[in-house]
Amino acid sequence: MQSAVLRSKNQITLLSGILIVLGFFGHFVLHNELVFLVSFVIASIIGAAPIAIQAYQALKVKVVSIDVLVTIAVIGAFLIQNFEESAIVTFLFLFGSYLEQRTLNKTRSAIKELTEMAPESAWKQMANGEFEEVDVDEVDEGDILLVKTGAKVPVDGTVLTGEGHINEASITGEAVPVTKSIDSGVFAGTILENGTIQIRADRVGEDTTFGRIIELVEEAQDSKSEAERFIDRFSKHYTPAVLVIAFIVWLVTRNVELAITVLVLGCPGALVIGVPVSNVAGIGNGARHGVLLKGSEVINDFSRVETVVFDKTGTLTIGNPEVAEKAFYGERTEEAIGFLASVERESDHPLAKAILKEVGEVDFSPVDETEVVKGGGIVASVGGHRVAVGNVSLMEAEGVVFDESARADVELFEKRGNSLVLTSIDGKLEILMGIRDQIRPGVKDDLNQLKALGVKNLVVLSGDNQGTVDLVAEELGLTEAHGHMLPEDKSAYIAKMQAKGEIVAFVGDGVNDSPSLALADIGIAMGSGTDVAIETSDVVLMNSDFSRLPHALGLTKATARNMKQNIAIAVGVVFLLLASLLFSDWMNMAIGMLVHEGSILVVILNGMRLLKYELKARGKEVSQAASLGKTTTVTESK
Repeated sequence: MQSAVLRSKNQITLLSGILIVLGFFGHFVLHNELVFLVSFVIASIIGAAPIAIQAYQALKVKVVSIDVLVTIAVIGAFLIQNFEESAIVTFLFLFGSYLEQRTLNKTRSAIKELTEMAPESAWKQMANGEFEEVDVDEVDEGDILLVKTGAKVPVDGTVLTGEGHINEASITGEAVPVTKSIDSGVFAGTILENGTIQIRADRVGEDTTFGRIIELVEEAQDSKSEAERFIDRFSKHYTPAVLVIAFIVWLVTRNVELAITVLVLGCPGALVIGVPVSNVAGIGNGARHGVLLKGSEVINDFSRVETVVFDKTGTLTIGNPEVAEKAFYGERTEEAIGFLASVERESDHPLAKAILKEVGEVDFSPVDETEVVKGGGIVASVGGHRVAVGNVSLMEAEGVVFDESARADVELFEKRGNSLVLTSIDGKLEILMGIRDQIRPGVKDDLNQLKALGVKNLVVLSGDNQGTVDLVAEELGLTEAHGHMLPEDKSAYIAKMQAKGEIVAFVGDGVNDSPSLALADIGIAMGSGTDVAIETSDVVLMNSDFSRLPHALGLTKATARNMKQNIAIAVGVVFLLLASLLFSDWMNMAIGMLVHEGSILVVILNGMRLLKYELKARGKEVSQAASLGKTTTVTESK
């Protein structure tokens, strides 16, 4: 019975509204007091039913909710035969709840849209080689799938045949189609706008990037910040306090209607809903723009960040380095190149890939006794020779002697912004390679936007040599630059900044920098949604899109500001109502409930503005102002 009544709340609200109109029609038009009385009595009873049930359910779990206050107020008004007040109060409360639910559903539209975009079926290659449409749950890793024009990609996978253009907005927030061909990676939930491809399923179900995004956004929207937890605790004490105050008012004045009005005016609805709606809308906006904010506590901390620390490779730079310069010192160059390629083939480091690309086809030798030297490189036995591949520190540890020519080359390569990879065989230097990575396009403007949003310090920490790091810092206008940093050195630097009382964000690739991501107040992962990036960080910039970072910071600041606005509105309305009750004659229970429900809608609508938030900056003005050290104008669409 209770569940049936609660399911019919909307119908009860409509019927209650019709009865109230009928009652006023009978009173003012028909001049029939019986129609007036019966209509308002029935409206009061049916309107109070769902509210009383919710109050009973709350009391069962020892919570004195807003429904309890309204139920007591309505019963009191009914007992003193103020049927007009009781009917109007119940209708306004139910109608306010209806509007509140509708608008709250809109704030959750981002996760709803994501869920609706989840693929439900796939064309799977069967044992006979034919493709059949199956439920997406029947797809396993390694299966071959066919994706046709206009269809959703059902899993994370790799293109085996064909090519086409895929809309990856559900993953990256960017609607510009991306060209995919053989060996390209594709994401579940994206849409093949044209072309036909066959893919191998690499990750399925909840393990796909799309599945993880949905899970993260749902968890984030359900999480509570410290402010929300405080308000929850406050409301638990506040609501009983209102009951006590209303009782005291009745004892002093013996005015039942005044005491009931105090109950209505004291409902903390807007205060309770104001903070969550801001956070939910902010998280939803981030999800639409390729920014995953993992919880409302993250929003609060990120909005107050003063220092942003960056890894260099793959963060400020593209992460696709190439060999720019090289020098040879021995007489067995071909053999040394072969040994170098054999050792680097054992590594998946970006510099190793650049070297193998430069070397091309060579005769590889068997590699034995490989030893990875943290922060230095690799030492191995190749063809009976001790081969060391790494930086200058590793060469010095191996006792390699540099002649004047080699030292001059090392100094010159560093000045030109190269990362150095040296190769020695049996303690003798054979090869020096200078490898450069390109700075991400537009990253300087993005950094200037961060400054305009109030970030005081922009710091780069890198395992690369100091010369290379300094050049990057100079070009981008960073505050500090530190090279030769091991992972533990980066963590120590962050801890030192935090010890000074600074709120620190760290931006890295989510793989080598996991300790720093975890230690920083806000860990921000650039990693195309990789497993480590998603699990370790507080914020994920999908598709490694650095340009999302200013939007993310601006969004968190707007969300924190919106939350404070909602608290101010809620508290201000309560004070206004109480002041009106004490110092005016026009305030009554129905007006109080109307204003109360109106305040709830105001804070919800204010929070919903965040769904349309966009950070807009005039790039030229930003660059000029930043170079002059002035505050720049960043326009936020609020």
